[in-house]
Amino acid sequence: MPTPDLSTIVLATRNPGKIAELRELFAGAGVSVVGIDDVAPDAPEPEEGTASFIENATIKARAYAAACGLPCLADDSGLEIDALDGAPGVISSHYAFDGTTDGPAAAMTRAERDAANNERVLRELGGVPPEQRTARFVCVMVLAGADGATLAQSRGTFEGRIGQPPDVPRGDNGFGYDPLFLAAPEFARTGAEFTKDEKNARSHRGAASRAMLDQIRAFRNG
Repeated sequence: MPTPDLSTIVLATRNPGKIAELRELFAGAGVSVVGIDDVAPDAPEPEEGTASFIENATIKARAYAAACGLPCLADDSGLEIDALDGAPGVISSHYAFDGTTDGPAAAMTRAERDAANNERVLRELGGVPPEQRTARFVCVMVLAGADGATLAQSRGTFEGRIGQPPDVPRGDNGFGYDPLFLAAPEFARTGAEFTKDEKNARSHRGAASRAMLDQIRAFRNG
């Protein structure tokens, strides 16, 4: 099997927060990292499933690789809360709307949707004591070649628990559920209070990225 050309990798996301984090994590790896809008702004967003993070990441990686003709790295990530039986899980980004992306959700900005998702999580956890609010962020990454074949997969987690109002939300450095998420083992700061370097070192996306980078380096070193 010939060594794939991984000099340029497209990130299969239009989420500016994810793009910024992944570019930071992949800096210095000898790989040019670009967003999907940089190379194929008209590429349609693929229809995701609801079965698993790995299924969604694979769908996105293969679809966008085909659209732009370049290797594509997709991640699917979300929040799993034990007291909610793993919800919001794969529908984390649209939890306030039960996973639907049209209707009211489509009319919202990302920040507005994040706020709605956070409000639902806090409402559903009302009355649940701190020790039962355990949760984790999960990130699964899939790298597809320009031909759509899966080249590599990785997974990372970030353990913590969901805080209680009025202690949360707080912090200005994150997005999504970060302002609610108290990182283990200290449970003192939210994900939105970490510096970029701290978050990259401890987060689910950081762990998945490092595992993916090891595989990319192995490809590039033959």
